[in-house]
Amino acid sequence: MSEAVHVRSAKGLEQEVEIGRHRLVADEPTDGGGTDAGPDPYQLLLAALGSCTSMTLRLYARRKGWPLEGVDIVLRHRRIHAADCADCETKVVAIDQIDLEITIRGSLDEQQRERLLEIADKCPVHRTLTSEIKIRTRLVP
Repeated sequence: MSEAVHVRSAKGLEQEVEIGRHRLVADEPTDGGGTDAGPDPYQLLLAALGSCTSMTLRLYARRKGWPLEGVDIVLRHRRIHAADCADCETKVVAIDQIDLEITIRGSLDEQQRERLLEIADKCPVHRTLTSEIKIRTRLVP
């Protein structure tokens, strides 16, 4: 089990996030009613996915002894109509889509680059987001 993440409401929509010794702030942009004091929740989710993907690629390349010099990832989240998604199982009106663009730096051959693309979808956060998730919510005294 991972270390607990503590989130406390602050002023307005601003949230104080505490993860062990790390402190973050989450907020909504001004057009969403916040003060833009920090990334919004979806940006934090994208940061988790991008970080995990990059770490997974670096660890895999290190284990294989490949000359991977760096990984740059750009992520975007949007809602799309299910009718626009030919390979989606659900037929609800709208679904979430994350676009993940990876730039791999280093003198890797085409086979290595293709393998890293396959490995990118195997990072633990990616697997969590694409599997069935059970979230148990309860009030505590």
